[in-house]
Formats: sequence, C-alpha cells, structure tokens
Amino acid sequence: MERVWIIDDDPGIRYVLEEYLRSQKLPVRTFADGASLNAAMARARPDLVIADLRLEGESGLELMQDLRKGHPDLPVIIMTAYSDLNSAVRAFQGGAFEFLAKPFDLEEVGRLIRKALKAPEAVSPESERNAGLIGSSPPFQDLIRMIGRLSASDIPVLITGETGTGKELIARALHNHSPRSGGPFVAINTAAIPEDLLESELFGHEKGAFTGAGERRAGRFEQARGGTLFLDEIGDMPVPLQSRLLRVLAEGEYYRLGGHDLVRTDTRIVTATHRDLAQLVERREFRADLYHRLKVIALKVPPLRERREDIPELTRHFLREAGQEFRLPPKRASETLLAHLRQLDWPGNVRELRHLCQSLAALAPAPEIGLDDLPEEYRLADIGADHGVRWTTDLKQAVREKLAGDADDLHEHFKRGFEASLAHTTVSACGGNQSEAARRLGISRNTLARMLLAHPGTD
Repeated sequence: MERVWIIDDDPGIRYVLEEYLRSQKLPVRTFADGASLNAAMARARPDLVIADLRLEGESGLELMQDLRKGHPDLPVIIMTAYSDLNSAVRAFQGGAFEFLAKPFDLEEVGRLIRKALKAPEAVSPESERNAGLIGSSPPFQDLIRMIGRLSASDIPVLITGETGTGKELIARALHNHSPRSGGPFVAINTAAIPEDLLESELFGHEKGAFTGAGERRAGRFEQARGGTLFLDEIGDMPVPLQSRLLRVLAEGEYYRLGGHDLVRTDTRIVTATHRDLAQLVERREFRADLYHRLKVIALKVPPLRERREDIPELTRHFLREAGQEFRLPPKRASETLLAHLRQLDWPGNVRELRHLCQSLAALAPAPEIGLDDLPEEYRLADIGADHGVRWTTDLKQAVREKLAGDADDLHEHFKRGFEASLAHTTVSACGGNQSEAARRLGISRNTLARMLLAHPGTD
C-alpha cells in the first residue's frame, strides 16, 4: 500500500517530496489534481494525505472535507505558500492534522509524517475569523499552529514575550477563533492602573463603596461576560489582588467592592507578561498557585530579532497600513532598505518597526523609501555592536587590499568566504546541531545544508 499520498499542482514540489519520502523508505504516490486522487481512492486507501491548499478546481480544503466524509480517521496535512492565521484555522477547522507553510524544511516534513502515521485522529478546531497576524518564519508559524489548535478551546492561556512583540494581538486572535468569539473582548493593563483602583476596575463596586463611588459600576469581569478578559502585564499585579484573582478563578464567583451579592463569572481568562513569572514566584513576588493556574497553556511570542525573515513582509504591510490610515500617497521600501532593516536588533520589536514605518510613510519624499530616508539612529546602527562594526571595518580593508592588487570577481570571492564562515561557525557554536544552527541563522535547514556542501572549508 502507498502509505503517503501527495497532491500538488506544482511538479517540483511533488518531485522533492516523493524523492525525500522514498529516501525515508516510505511508499509514496503523487497526484496533480483532486480528480485523479479521488479516482484512486475508489481502489486503494493511503495512511496519510499531504495536500496543497490552493489547487486548480477543487481546493485542498474542499478535497480534505470530501476525504474525511468517507474516511474520518484519515490524517491530512495541508501545505501552502500563503501562510496566515486564517488559512491555518480553516485547515484545522476542516480536520487537518497539521498545517505546513512553504518553503518547508524536509526534516520538519519527516517529523510531521512520522507523527501523523502514529496518530489515531486529526485535530479539528472550529473558528473562521482572521486576526491579521503576519509572518512566515518557523517560530511565528509554530505560534500560528498553536492558536489554530486552541481555537475550539476555552482553556486559560498565558502569553509571554518581550514588550512590543504583539501579545495583545495574539490574545485577540485566541478570542476571535474561540467559541466565545461572539462575546466581548475586554483588555486591561494591570500595570497601568494604580493599585488602589485596580480592584474596582476588575470586580466593580457598589454605590458608596468608597469616596466618589456615586453609583454601582460593573467591573471588567462583568463587562467580559460571555467573552474573553485579557489581563496584560499580569506579573505587575499586586500580591493582595493576586489572592483575590485566584479565588475568582477557583470558585467562579466574587463580590463587587462594597457588595454582598455574589456575582458569577462566565469569562475566559487570557494573561500576558514580559516578565519571568517563575523568577517572580521564587522571589515570592507572585503566587505560585496562581502562576500554575494561569499557565495551563503557555504561548511564547518570539522577539523580532528571532524572526528576521518576517521583517520585509511586516514592513510592506505597515507602510500600506500607514498610507491607508493617514491618507498618504502609497510608499514602498527599497530592497536595500529591507536588507538593512533585517540586520537591526529591534529592542522595541514589532511595535518599534510599525512606528518607524508610520514615520517613513509620512516623511519620505519619494514613492520608494531608501536608506537615506531612515532617521539617523537607524541609519547609523549599521549593524550595531552585536552585529560587528569591527568585521565590517575589516571587510572594507580586505576589499581595498584586493582592489589594490587588481583582483577580479570580488563579489564571488567574498560571498564564498562570508557564507562559509557564517555556516560553519554557527553549526560549530550549536554543537553540530544543524537544525538549531538554521534556526539561529534565520534560514531553512535545506539552505544551510546547501551552504555547507558548497563551502566544505572555512578558510
């Protein structure tokens, strides 16, 4: 029996996957369209189907739905070059076992296939709203898949990540793709509200509960009834309020400030922090029991410097967004600018990039934005301390020496040296783990393998 069937209208993709699976001793069969696969299903049955999302005629999702009507236990992996949250959730909704973004790493494909062939059934989330999340890098796609898997759940989630990485956007995506999507999404930054007001903000108060409380006021828990309450910067919540929050989560009810009537909660809790809660627990600045209740599921949002390949796509998106929001003439980023932005460290993460794009959209004089349009601090951070001002200085000197000696083909010469040093040094620093090295470099495992083969030495 052909254990794995592949359907994709791109012959190159079919060939690469077929050759890889054969090298893994897995029987495989490929199809260019849904009609031929459906015809084959009348005579045989695979153990796994890998289908492209976009096919001529019947889409991969439609094909998957047809297959699962007659074979509900058949795992299907959906692959696509158009990797966004909406596609991921739609794939999981239809019963996809996994969502695979192109270009893919063959080792990752192999891991998913081995996992699928052992799995008793596929995952089936139930939502269909797009949250507008952008990114095709492996760390971000892992996050997208987690949101897709959680879309049918009401389980508490703790989102961690540096400031500016988009934790509230992730929280909104979790809400939009949950059974509570028809209810309200209520967000509160617990670090931005004075301690003596935060209790009232969360739980509400009765008339006369304190000076200035002229009437009953519903708190955020009541406002979020039937929906999601997002508690941002939960690590900054005062310890006394942590105790009250724990009781609410454990018992599902509470009293308004100054009140005597129990109020029942019907709210999903999503929390976020840029702080290390485990360390806060060790220092007794955060309750251990609350920490464990909140982090039933923990999602880590990667910083922008760990998903550099997403920077061009994000930049183009933010420039379009700024043009529409502020009614500005459309602007586009030059390739030189995009390459430069990918090298920066972005301590403010995606938020910092968005603010920069708003500034460039408003101030750059020409339709194409170049390096000269950058504010000085970004233009001169040409690579910052961590990226090695010293090596760029050394490179310039080496180029001058080669030019003085009438050397030709400088581009190829330095490109070989750069790629060899980068690839071999990173692999060595990662203890020979090429998958980890590829992740640190921000490239695919296959690209790294090609670099190592092309440059077997480091001299």
